[in-house]
Amino acid sequence: MNYSECIENARTRIGNYCKACPECNGRACKNQMPGPGAKGVGDTAIRNYDKWKEIRVQMDTIAENKPVDTSLELFGKKFKYPFFAGPVGAVGLHYGDCLDDVAYNDILVSSCAKYGIAAFTGDGVDSNVMVAATKAIKKTDGIPTVKPWNLDVIAGKMEMVHESKALAVAMDIDAAGLPFLKNMEPPAGSKTVEELRQIAKMAGTPFIVKGVMTVKGALKAKEAEASAIVVSNHGGRVLDQCPATAEVLEEIALAVGDSMKIFVDGGIRSGVDVFKALALGADAVIIARPFVTAVYGGAEEGVKSYIEKLGTELEDTMKMCGVTSLEEIDRDCVWTRF
Repeated sequence: MNYSECIENARTRIGNYCKACPECNGRACKNQMPGPGAKGVGDTAIRNYDKWKEIRVQMDTIAENKPVDTSLELFGKKFKYPFFAGPVGAVGLHYGDCLDDVAYNDILVSSCAKYGIAAFTGDGVDSNVMVAATKAIKKTDGIPTVKPWNLDVIAGKMEMVHESKALAVAMDIDAAGLPFLKNMEPPAGSKTVEELRQIAKMAGTPFIVKGVMTVKGALKAKEAEASAIVVSNHGGRVLDQCPATAEVLEEIALAVGDSMKIFVDGGIRSGVDVFKALALGADAVIIARPFVTAVYGGAEEGVKSYIEKLGTELEDTMKMCGVTSLEEIDRDCVWTRF
């Protein structure tokens, strides 16, 4: 199965919101994208996608002709590629009830591990989402993502993380903008630096703060002793009129890239996009929605097809731009107006 065949299969299974587009760019879904929905008119999700396409790669084939190495070492583990599947929760509600979270996570987490990468898993109001995610991770490698609940709830979630022996844990702090976290008692959502520091200590494993969009925010995450950040605006779903992640990545990486690992997500859809992100300072990228299509359209075979598609595109781009390892990818490898 190739990824095009996977997309065709997914269209009959993926529910009423996602259109299983050939390349997910936010235009078909706009503010009704699965997840659920987006603030305003869905401007930020579209901008995420468009800004990666404005960046161009610099071809250079006057270079030594030797094999390309796409591997990445992170948190004490070696991965075949510098990209990861993103966290998605409550898939039955948002993407079609032919899969629930248990089945989805079992397929995604195991398939990603088998083919050389790792999956971030989701969290949600239904406590079974996190239970299913950590059970899947316990069987292999993966990174659970915890919502910014109140500290007592987070402590309980971290117990599941410890039991799973996850290689790292993330908190999508930008989920503070999701409707279901508002008006909760005790309050959930935004966290202070001191609260994040407490959560990092609870984690007992590398702690990743997901949802950083400014240098100021990155410095706060550093102060909270996070091991890594994800430059992310939650896929464009939590704040309309927000910059694209591609627009802010470089300045954030320059500010804190020497002291923590930098991930980025939002509109990254190809191996060429992965290359661009690394050139702007990311250590790795996260891609979510296309992996949902892969699981719904082809289960393990679908995930394999998408990983291989991205990997082949990345390898080809590296070769045509005169670099043979991730360490050689730098700012000179791309051209941009912003």
